[in-house]
Amino acid sequence: MIKFPGRRSREDRDGTPQVAARRRIRYAPITFSEGEGVRYLHFGTEWVQGAMRLARPDEIELEYAQQMMAWMLFVHAPRHIVQLGLGAAALTKFCYRHCAPARVTAVELNEQVIIAARAMFRLPEDDERLEVLCGDAYEFVSNPARRENCDVLQLDLYDASARGPVLDSLQFYEHCRASLKPPGMLTLNLFGDHPSFMHNMRNLGAAFEGRVLALPEVHEGNRVVLAFVGPPLEVNWALLYDRAKVIEATSGIKATAWVSAIKASLGKLSGTALRI
Repeated sequence: MIKFPGRRSREDRDGTPQVAARRRIRYAPITFSEGEGVRYLHFGTEWVQGAMRLARPDEIELEYAQQMMAWMLFVHAPRHIVQLGLGAAALTKFCYRHCAPARVTAVELNEQVIIAARAMFRLPEDDERLEVLCGDAYEFVSNPARRENCDVLQLDLYDASARGPVLDSLQFYEHCRASLKPPGMLTLNLFGDHPSFMHNMRNLGAAFEGRVLALPEVHEGNRVVLAFVGPPLEVNWALLYDRAKVIEATSGIKATAWVSAIKASLGKLSGTALRI
C-alpha cells in the first residue's frame, strides 16, 4: 500500500533536539518508480516521498502537496518562502515559477535528495531567487538571525519510515513561529491516522496560540495543517472563493478545493466567514 507523506528520527519528548544523532544516521537509498506518466521518489520503501508528472514538471501532482499551497489564499505577496524538506521539489518548483518576485529557500538534510531533485525532477539551479541548502531544518529555524525572516514556511519532514515528521517538538514549532514575519503562515503535512497526529497538533496549537486548522484527510491518511501568525483574521467565504478563482486562473492549481476543505474542517463552526 502506498502512502503519501513527504519525512522521523526523533527529538526527545522533553523537546531536546537530537541534532548530532540525526547527523550520524545512515540514509535510506533513494529510489524511483514511474507509472502512467508520473515519476515517483522513494526512500527505499513503497512510500511515495514526492511525484512529478513528466509532461508537466512544474505543476504539483499530489493533492496533499497542492493543499500545502493553501497559504496563497491569505498571503498575497510573499517576499520569502521557505520549504523544509525538499522531496521531489514539487512545492519549491511551483513557488519559484508562480510566486515571483518572492525568494524561495529550500532546506534538505540529505544531499542525495538535492541531487535527485535536480537530476530526476527538474529542480532548477540556484539563482538570485532560488536557494537550496543542504542543512538541518531545526538549526535553520532556531538561528536567531532568521527571526521573522520569511512570510511562508512549508514543512514536509519525513524519513523512510514515514511514521510522522522527523521534527515535531514544541520548541521546534516555536522556532518555526518565530521565523515567520506577521502576517504569515505555516503549512504542514501530517498523517491523520497515526498517533503522531495529535502530538503534533498539541504542539502546533501551543506554539501558534491555537490558530491552527487541520484539513480533511486525502490520499491514504495525509492531513495538511494550516497555522497563522499575525493579527486575528476574518474573511468572508465568498471573498475566499473569489480569491481562489483568481489563483486557479493564474496558476492552474485547484484552489477552490482548498476553501471547501477549510470549510469542511470547521463544520458547523464555519459560519458566514472564516475567523481565526
